[in-house]
Amino acid sequence: MTEAIRLHTPLRDEDVERLRIGDPVFLNGVVYAARDAAHKRMIETLQKGETLPFELRGQVIYYVGPAPAPPGRVIGSAGPTTSSRMDPYTPLLLDQGLKGMVGKGQRSREVIRHLVEHKAVYFVAVGGVAALLSDHIQENRVIAYPDLGPEAVRQLVFKDFPLIVANDIHGDDLFLAGWKRYRRRTRKKA
Repeated sequence: MTEAIRLHTPLRDEDVERLRIGDPVFLNGVVYAARDAAHKRMIETLQKGETLPFELRGQVIYYVGPAPAPPGRVIGSAGPTTSSRMDPYTPLLLDQGLKGMVGKGQRSREVIRHLVEHKAVYFVAVGGVAALLSDHIQENRVIAYPDLGPEAVRQLVFKDFPLIVANDIHGDDLFLAGWKRYRRRTRKKA
C-alpha cells in the first residue's frame, strides 16, 4: 500500500499537482464544513456581488452536517454526505479559488472538468465511520449562517483526517477506473 501523503491547508498548486487518484492522504489544518443549504446561500451571495463569510482561495470544503457534540467532545459524528448534491454549486466556488472538497460518491463530468481547469482535487472519506472520523477533528465552530442549524458553515480543524483522492487535476476518476478494472476482471473469468 502507498504511504499516505500529509497535506496542510490552505492547499497550493504544488500540493495538488503531485496527487493521483487512489492516493491516501492525511489532511491537516482548517477545513470548512458546508452542505446543500449553505452552498445555495453561498452561491446567492456571490451572485449578488457580495463577499463570502470566509476566504475560499486554497481552501477545502467538507460536505458534512455533524451531529451535536456529546459532553467532553468537540464534535459529534461527522461523516461525509453525498457530494453530487453540491455539483450545481461547485463550478462557481472553484472559480473563486476553492482548492479541494471532501465527500462521498462520484462527481459529474462538469465538476471534473472544472477540477482540471482550476487545479483542484476531490477527496472521498469513508462513509459509515462518522464517529471515528470525528476523532480527527480538533476544533469546531459555526462561522456563518447559524440559522441553518446543522447545515451552517463551520470552521473545523483537521488532524490527520484520512482521505483518498477520487478526482485529480489530470481528469482521472477513481470511480471510473474501478469500474473499468472490475469489467476487465469479469470478462477474463467469463
